[in-house]
Amino acid sequence: MIEVFAAVVGLSVAALIVYLVRRDQLHVNHGLGWLLVAACFGLLGFAPGIFDWIATFLGISYPPVLALTIAIALLVIKALLTDIEYSKLKIRNQRLVQRLAILETELQGLDEKRDQPDQ
Repeated sequence: MIEVFAAVVGLSVAALIVYLVRRDQLHVNHGLGWLLVAACFGLLGFAPGIFDWIATFLGISYPPVLALTIAIALLVIKALLTDIEYSKLKIRNQRLVQRLAILETELQGLDEKRDQPDQ
C-alpha cells in the first residue's frame, strides 16, 4: 500500500511541477530539481527495493537511515542554494538603488541647470 501511495505522490508532484513551470510560476532551474525529487518518489513507489539494495551495497544495516540521510543532505543543499540566491538578489537590489540615486542626482543637476537663466 505504501508503494502505491509513494508512486501517486511522486506522479502528483511531477504533474504539479510541470504545471507550475508552464504557468511561469516556477523557474525552469528550480523545476528541474523538484522534478528529480518527484522522480525519486515515483521510483520508490514503483521499485521500493532499490533503497534496500543501495543501503546494503553501501554497508548500511538499516535502509531507512539512507533515505533520511539523503533527505537531510538535500534539504541542507536547498537551504544553501536559497541563501546564495537571496544574497545575489539583495546585492543586485542594492546596486539598482545606488544607480537610481545617481540618476536622480544627475537629473536634479540638469533641472537646476535648465532653470538657471543664461548669463
